[in-house]
Amino acid sequence: MSLVAHVRGLRVEIGGRAIVDGVSLEAHAGKVTALIGPSGSGKTTTGLALLGEYPRGAKVEGTVRTPGGAVGYVPQHPATALNPARRVGALLRDIAARQGGDRREIRGRVEQALSLAQIPDPEAVLRRFPHQLSGGQQQRIVLAQALLLGARVIVADEPTTGQDVLTKQGIVAELAAVAAQGIAVILLSHDLDVVRELADEVVVMREGRVVDRGCPSSVLAGPVGEPPPRAVRAARPRGPVRLAVQGLSAKHRTARGSIEVLSDIGISVAAGECLALVGRSGSGKTTLGRCLAGLHAAYDGTVLLDGSPLPRSLRSRSRAQLAAVQYVFQDAKAAFDEHRPVLDQVARSAVRLRGADRHDARRAAVRTFEELGLAAGLAGRLPGGLSGGELQRAALARALLAQPRVLICDEITSGLDPVTRHAILDVLARLRERTELTLLFITHDLAAAGALAERIAVLDEGRVVEDGPAGRVLTQPRHTFTKAMLGAAAQPAQPRQ
Repeated sequence: MSLVAHVRGLRVEIGGRAIVDGVSLEAHAGKVTALIGPSGSGKTTTGLALLGEYPRGAKVEGTVRTPGGAVGYVPQHPATALNPARRVGALLRDIAARQGGDRREIRGRVEQALSLAQIPDPEAVLRRFPHQLSGGQQQRIVLAQALLLGARVIVADEPTTGQDVLTKQGIVAELAAVAAQGIAVILLSHDLDVVRELADEVVVMREGRVVDRGCPSSVLAGPVGEPPPRAVRAARPRGPVRLAVQGLSAKHRTARGSIEVLSDIGISVAAGECLALVGRSGSGKTTLGRCLAGLHAAYDGTVLLDGSPLPRSLRSRSRAQLAAVQYVFQDAKAAFDEHRPVLDQVARSAVRLRGADRHDARRAAVRTFEELGLAAGLAGRLPGGLSGGELQRAALARALLAQPRVLICDEITSGLDPVTRHAILDVLARLRERTELTLLFITHDLAAAGALAERIAVLDEGRVVEDGPAGRVLTQPRHTFTKAMLGAAAQPAQPRQ
C-alpha cells in the first residue's frame, strides 16, 4: 500500500485557541480516508493543510508531507474555486491545456472530465458563467477541475453537499473510480451514507482532535450515527396565500443567446406554511428562489406577495419589500465580507432594513445566534474563523433579523452534521409556529423536506412535475421522476468493495 501523503501531530492555533490539535492521518494510493465530525471540529482545516493552506495569522506545528505529487481540492463552497468573470468552458480548457496537446486533445480531456463528474448537457454548462449554475452544478465543475489536474491526492470537502440523491450516486461512483485509478481520496463529509459507501478508513474529529478511527462498520456503529428519523409533517388547513407565482418562465443569458431554465411555473405558499422544492441539481430550484427574492430579474410572469406584485429586480424593491422576502444562500461563505466581523454584518440587516438602533440590533443578533446554537464569541470573529456550518447558521440569523414574512432557504442544512441539521430544522419549525413565517425550503434532503414542509413541489428540467401534500408525495408519488428520486433515496448504503 503506497503512502502518498501524511499528517503528523498537526496543531493549528488562532488567537490562542487550537482549532486543530495533535491530528495525524495517512493517505494511501487507491484508498478513501473519511474525516467526519460536527461542524467546527477541524475537518476542513486538516484537509487544507495537505494543500499547505492555513487560516490567516495561524500558528502551525507538526509536519505535512505530500511526496506523491500535486493535491487537488474540491471545496465545500464551490463558487470560491470558480472565476465569476469567465465562462466554465474557458476555465476547464485552461486547466486541460497545461498538459499540452492540440485543441482536439484538450477538448477531449475536458469532455472526459465532465462525463466523469456526472454533468448532464455539458455543452450548455460550458457556455455559462459560474453564477448561472446551481450549487450542485458548481460542485461538479470543481470536481472536473480536480480531475483535470491529474493529482495523486484529492481532498473532497463535502462533495455531495447540495446534490440530489440521483446525482449523489454518480458522485459516489466517480470518487470510487478515482480511487480505483490509484488516487488517494481524503473525504470530509457529514453524509454518513456516503462515508459508508466510499471509505476504507474513518477518522472521527471533535473540537480539533481525533477521538476515534477505524473501519466504517465499527466506527459508524457508535454515537456518531444519524439521529432517529423525523416524522413526516401532517397537512393542516391552509391560511391566506402569502406568496403566489403565476406563469413564471426564466432564462439565463449566454454568448449564443439565452437558455430557458424555468417554464410556466405556478405555485403558491400560504402564511405560516412551508413548501419544499426538490429535484435534481440544475432543475431550476435555485433560479426560482432567486426570482422570488429579486436576485434574477430575467423572467416573465408574476410574483405576488400578499396579493401585491413584487418588482422583478432587487434594486426596484422598497426597504419593506426587501425585508419581507429574505434569501439564505447555499454558499454561506460567499455571502459574507471576509474583512468584517460576522456579528456586525448580521446586525446590519436589522439596521438597514428595519431601521433598528445599532446597539439593539447587536443584542438581537446575539440572541438569535444563541437560539441557532452559535456562541456569541464565534460571531465576533471574521468569517474565515468560522466553519462552513457555523457560517450557515450566521447567514440564517442575518435573514431572521430582517423579520421577514417569507424566508427562502437554499440548501441551508446540506453542509451541517446530522445533529446540527436536526437542531436547525427544529428552530425553523418553532419560528413558523410562533411568527407565521412562510418558508420556501429548497433541498435535496427528502427526509428534511417531509419533516418540515406541509407541501412538496418537484421540479424536473425547469417544470413543476408534481405538487401536493408532503405525506402523499413521499409515499404515493405520481410522476415517474418523483418515483425514481424516492427509489434512489430508499436504497441502503453499501460498503465499497
